[in-house]
Amino acid sequence: MKITGNTVLITGGTSGIGLGLALRFLQAGNRVIVAGRRKELLGQITTDHPGIETIVLDVTDPTSIAHARTTVTSTYPEVNVLVNNAGIMLPETLLDADSLQIAEDTVTTNLLGPIRMVHAFLPHLVAKDDAVIINVSSGLAFVPLPITPTYNATKAAVHSFTESLRVQLSDTSVKVIELVPPAVRTTLMGQQDSERAMPLQDFLSEVMTLLRTQPDAGEVLVENVKFLRHAQVNGTYDNVLAMLSGH
Repeated sequence: MKITGNTVLITGGTSGIGLGLALRFLQAGNRVIVAGRRKELLGQITTDHPGIETIVLDVTDPTSIAHARTTVTSTYPEVNVLVNNAGIMLPETLLDADSLQIAEDTVTTNLLGPIRMVHAFLPHLVAKDDAVIINVSSGLAFVPLPITPTYNATKAAVHSFTESLRVQLSDTSVKVIELVPPAVRTTLMGQQDSERAMPLQDFLSEVMTLLRTQPDAGEVLVENVKFLRHAQVNGTYDNVLAMLSGH
């Protein structure tokens, strides 16, 4: 993808990787719309980061998605990049009674959310030159972290969905990219101070470099995630799974 001159819509853009990408895309010369659920937080972002524009969007609510599509495509008709970043990551103990609700919420946010966003915005994007859909999956799509079973499953499903989407759109103007983060120092699972997680700014810098230098890549893989992404092929899957299991 070209990394400048776009109009970019980012879901889950109020913190962490989403907000970080929004600021990097803004700095690279793009118009950026951050979407999130909390109006007051969106207002704070526009105050703290002049140039960022915002819209209220709850990816778990089809009505909210439909409203956002109407608003975005009318207010920002030039929008040509959709970044499906919104997601939740919660631990589950499958013997606990409340774990099913966590699982259902995770599927609704992490899997149905991006699928619904794609369906909502694809008719608009196929009419645009240099259109891009970026789906954010996870290294845990390839080797699971056992304490977050449904999160892993949704990210594996996002990977599979993205592969199919790329093939189906191969004859259109829409490029499909999968961004595969490793553990990154954000508040997701309380990793903001974890020595095992990649510093957020380092991750963002490497991602933007890869987008710029590998414009035709279908997957964006920073070095820190490759041990997960390639574990099956490299024959290290069992060892990596044992490590993630704490064994």
